[in-house]
Parts: sequence; structure tokens; C-alpha cells
Amino acid sequence: MQLTVLKRNGTEELFNREKVIAGVRKACKGRPVDDSDLAVLGQRVEDGLRARGMAAIPSDQIGVAILKPLRDLDPIAYLRFASVYRNYDSIDDFADEIDRLRDETANADDAETPVEDRYSTSSHQPLF
Repeated sequence: MQLTVLKRNGTEELFNREKVIAGVRKACKGRPVDDSDLAVLGQRVEDGLRARGMAAIPSDQIGVAILKPLRDLDPIAYLRFASVYRNYDSIDDFADEIDRLRDETANADDAETPVEDRYSTSSHQPLF
């Protein structure tokens, strides 16, 4: 199935994974992200869009589809991309997004830590 992009001006064009990678590459400048990482991200985005089962995807949905894989790849690059994509207007917008990232990271860490380890004391002394 060919995937097309519905642009804001009403035109359509074929989906181009390289355009996704080029846009994300700017956000990754100076970060420890290489071309193979970007290729995997581009594939994840395309796979996610195809999984929706729609032949035509609005262009704004491509930006949304980039956010999660980019956040997983590099949180700083994610913040850079999100700041442009979501039109951050203030430092508070960045602070709110950083707080969300911290919460998600803490929740992910808790999910990976066995329950009994979450409540243990670091001193290894008896509780009573």
C-alpha cells in the first residue's frame, strides 16, 4: 500500500521516510545519535503510520508519530523537536515537558523494579 501525506495546503504527496529523518536529524545535531539510529526511527515512524490502516495521513499526524520514537531515542532531541512542533512559547512550556519526561522515566523505572525492591531500605538494617 502506498502511503500518502495530506499537506495543509490540500495537496498530497507520497510519504518519504527520508524527509522524516531529515527533520529529526536537525533536532539530533550534537547528540549521540548516528545514522543507523535515525534509520530505525524512520522505520518505526513509517511502520506506526502504516499500522493505522489509512492510505492518506494528515501531515500533522506525522509529527505526532515522530514524538514517541524520538523521546525513546534521545530526550534532548525530543525536547528540541517538540519545542518546534508544538510551538513552545515560554520557558514554562519547556519546564512542563521536562516534568512529563521525568514522570514517565520514574514510572518506567518503577515498572522495571520488583515491588519488594521499591520499598527496601538502603541501609539494609531491620525495620523493627
